[in-house]
Amino acid sequence: MDSQQRNDEPVNGNDQDVKDTQNLADNEQNIPNRSAAHASGARKQGGAYKEIVEWIKALVIAVVLVFLIRQFLFSPFIVDGPSMQPNFETGERLIVNKILYSIREPKFGEVVVFDVPEQGRKFIKRVIGVPGDKIKLDGDDLYINDKKIDEPYLKEAIEAAHANGQLYNEKGATSDVADLVVPEDTIFALGDNRSDSTDSRVIGFVSDKEIVGRADIIFWPLNKLEFIKHWTK
Repeated sequence: MDSQQRNDEPVNGNDQDVKDTQNLADNEQNIPNRSAAHASGARKQGGAYKEIVEWIKALVIAVVLVFLIRQFLFSPFIVDGPSMQPNFETGERLIVNKILYSIREPKFGEVVVFDVPEQGRKFIKRVIGVPGDKIKLDGDDLYINDKKIDEPYLKEAIEAAHANGQLYNEKGATSDVADLVVPEDTIFALGDNRSDSTDSRVIGFVSDKEIVGRADIIFWPLNKLEFIKHWTK
């Protein structure tokens, strides 16, 4: 009995060693799998971080570009008031070309936006006189250098007023202009709504330094989306 028991003991010991060896092997096999899982998670986190950084970079670049474009090339402007009727209405949003007049001078008939420092705001008006021009406005008749000038942008409005026996540019203390000569580095600007416009007849000549740019596009409301037509004489 004792002999049999002693003979069995090595067998049981060997079985246990085999099991322990197998468990150790299984554990060793699991170690790489867990390492791979951790590595995969780290890669995912690293990828998400890089994507966030790229988005931040893109947003910063976009903000800088918008700033540069608005500062040096184009800027929005909202029409406020009736002074440019019938061609522009309150609430219309325009894109102003800020670079054009760094290349050339303003021309007759162009619609411009300029600063009015004494009022702390911007006006939108039409260029009527450029340096050296002699301006005369007599009722609805405009003369530049003693030549009567057609104004197609006001033709229908003037004809409608005349049909009612009225002047479009109603007589008033500041309605008419008598032979003003436009100085160098300035423009003479009038609103299209001649009888209801605070323009060069009131605020004087507009300095080139005060001109923001030319209004080129109506972009709002969408049903009025169009390039602005600038008439020349």
